[in-house]
Amino acid sequence: MKTRSRVAVMHGANLDQLGGRDPEHYGGLDLSALERQIKAWGRDMGIETITFQTNHEGDFIEFLHRAPEKADAVILNAGAWSHYSWAIRDALEFSGLPAVEVHLSDISQREEFRKVSVFDGLVLAKIYGEKEQGYLKALKVLDEHLPD
Repeated sequence: MKTRSRVAVMHGANLDQLGGRDPEHYGGLDLSALERQIKAWGRDMGIETITFQTNHEGDFIEFLHRAPEKADAVILNAGAWSHYSWAIRDALEFSGLPAVEVHLSDISQREEFRKVSVFDGLVLAKIYGEKEQGYLKALKVLDEHLPD
């Protein structure tokens, strides 16, 4: 088992509404089912996952400030904040943690504003359009970057 194997999975604004949002874009799972699936994938890989969701940007930032105390890496689905929150980008950078950005929908095929990410150049990978499977791919990317 890796000596550092804790991954914080952070969900931002409106992701608590999964299951009621367009399943073509966001998949069919609600947030609690998605988080159970992520925890199961992590467990199978020997990774402890810590999940967090908020609709409040300041809470998201505060969690990132404390993330190095409880996690070795981060998976971010910041929702719409991904496209404009420089404060969240700064908090992620300050954390110093390896990170992967995930979007359930294929943001490259949606509105122009969704194609821009404030996390570009800061994350190890940007995974989108894979629905729930995007989180499994993100865990695999991070597993390659966590020291043994």
